[in-house]
Amino acid sequence: MLKRAADLHDAARDHLVGCRSEQRGVGGPNPRDVVEDEPELLKQLQDILEREGFVTDVAADGEQGLFIASEYPADVAVIDLGLPGVDGMEIIRRVREAGRKYPILILTARDGWESKVQGLECGADDYLVKPFHRQELVARLRALVRRAGGWSHSVLRSGPVQLDSTSQSVTVNDEPVELTAYEYRLLQYLMINAGKVVSKSDLTEHLYAEDDDRDSNVIEVFIRRLRGKLDPDGELKPVETLRGRGYRWALGRE
Repeated sequence: MLKRAADLHDAARDHLVGCRSEQRGVGGPNPRDVVEDEPELLKQLQDILEREGFVTDVAADGEQGLFIASEYPADVAVIDLGLPGVDGMEIIRRVREAGRKYPILILTARDGWESKVQGLECGADDYLVKPFHRQELVARLRALVRRAGGWSHSVLRSGPVQLDSTSQSVTVNDEPVELTAYEYRLLQYLMINAGKVVSKSDLTEHLYAEDDDRDSNVIEVFIRRLRGKLDPDGELKPVETLRGRGYRWALGRE
């Protein structure tokens, strides 16, 4: 069971969460990396995020967290400022110096305005003080991922296709479309990155946790199924295949 926000505040000290949104792109979309020296809180955070559709990777201290934040693909990261080994501010500095551009949310008990200013100037994009509510954390992460992809609203509209990242529902021409969890996350990632070429390896990283068995050929199956559900008559052609490069969401944003 998840603890109350106050209980999370009492138990929590140090953690970093890096995610691939549902969503590791809307948001969803997937946190990816989680660093926390409190095993119970680490598990609770991971459960919260994965229940909301994020794919997560975990680490137990700042040094391991820095490695994950620097080397693993992520759509968003959540970093506590008081990590053992390497401080959260230092992780943010190094990640930004290395050119990693995914959004970062600071989650910490430090509520002074000086810490907020320092964190944001180091390169963080948002700041959430403990105790926190699960819904607020998830909403902030989804918003960060959307904005990083150029979307400002929780409902993504592209041609006749509409994806609501809050209800995790999809419609085409206002008719509901039933998708599996993997199909939804694939669609969300493609739509968030509309117009961009997304490689098969990027999609594999987005859909699966680091320790999962991965077969990039499965992506082709998901793409084929997604096309069949969104465009059964073959008229829309929402997903373009670029041989040797990957896929691209071909419908314009609205």
